[in-house]
Amino acid sequence: MNTSQHSGDLANSSNSILKFYRHVFWDLSDHRTRDWFLLGSPLPGVGILAAYLYFVLSWGPRQMEHRKPFELKKTLVVYNFIQVILSIWLVWEALDGAWLRHYSWKCEPVDFSESPHAMRVARGVYVYFIAKLTELLDTIFFVLRKKDRQITFLHMYHHTVMPMIGWGAAKYYPGGHGTFIGVINSFVHIIMYTYYMLAAAGPQFHKYLWWKKYITTMQMGQFCLAFLHSCQLLIYDCDYPRWSLIFILPNAMFFYFLFAEFYNKAYTGDSKKKDDDADAPKQMNGKLSNGLTQNGKVTSNGLSNGTSNSTSSSDSKSKTA
Repeated sequence: MNTSQHSGDLANSSNSILKFYRHVFWDLSDHRTRDWFLLGSPLPGVGILAAYLYFVLSWGPRQMEHRKPFELKKTLVVYNFIQVILSIWLVWEALDGAWLRHYSWKCEPVDFSESPHAMRVARGVYVYFIAKLTELLDTIFFVLRKKDRQITFLHMYHHTVMPMIGWGAAKYYPGGHGTFIGVINSFVHIIMYTYYMLAAAGPQFHKYLWWKKYITTMQMGQFCLAFLHSCQLLIYDCDYPRWSLIFILPNAMFFYFLFAEFYNKAYTGDSKKKDDDADAPKQMNGKLSNGLTQNGKVTSNGLSNGTSNSTSSSDSKSKTA
């Protein structure tokens, strides 16, 4: 093979790759959203997730190893408040702009037109994707506060997968049947981030936070609803891609079982007792020990005098969904 022929083969090969890249990430995408910020190419999003994983799994823990944990109380209150407002806006946009006025609960195609209604839905899907990126801060705060127990496989998997799903929806199918998942997920986030906002606000609110386990129940319920709603694509011709079920159904089942496992470990049987014992403060020289006694008084969960444990109340073992 001569040099010119070899160069020609390389050029053709490179050209084929570029054509394939353009076809997948430009031609197939929604013409309305494909040039929006972070949607034109997968590379910025991949870079953000790569930086996130590197910080959380490597660089961050190494930097914090010999440092005191940051408290970040005011930061957490503001951050969770913003997440609550953002989730409320997403639910309102989804219900008012689609599901309560225009959409069928059984079957709904994507409106690819540039009508005001279609563009409103597309913008809502895009904001949902951006929201999934902001939620990466959940884990970063855990690292800075040295809450390593909260950084579980469930937490990491959820926070890595959801931005990718949001990116794909915003770029290719910003509307239609699949947005139902975003509606119920955003509703759950209203409740969840309200809980974390109150928990971070101070001990005076902790007595009202008895309902944490019900958030996990809601999280499990959302995956059941998403699974059942998506299964309608197997029955009806909704003019919505059935191949999307390859991603939706396995993930819905996987998330459900991960959350169910977490629920069983955190709130039922011997696992809960072990967690309570592990979380309770130790008693040395008159200090609290396993929540048993303090100056002859019986305490509960390592607490006394009606106070609450701000550390255990403020944090979830798995801040996801």
